[in-house]
Amino acid sequence: MADQDEKHTYSTKFRIPRRMWDAYGRVVGDRERGADLLNHVRLVIQERGDERDLADLAAAEEELAARHSRKGGRPPKGA
Repeated sequence: MADQDEKHTYSTKFRIPRRMWDAYGRVVGDRERGADLLNHVRLVIQERGDERDLADLAAAEEELAARHSRKGGRPPKGA
């Protein structure tokens, strides 16, 4: 599955009570949950990570930027 890792952004599952996920969506906006979670992960790595973690974060940020530039991003909501 190493090939898939290079072709796609990793998708993971985690368990969360439905009511908590719904409340989170109301607080940050349903379409913003993913972005908010990514920001949280970034902050935790920046605060607690060692040199390797920070290097992986930098590489991941480059990967995300490259993917967004190829895809052109999502159209604005309501467009």
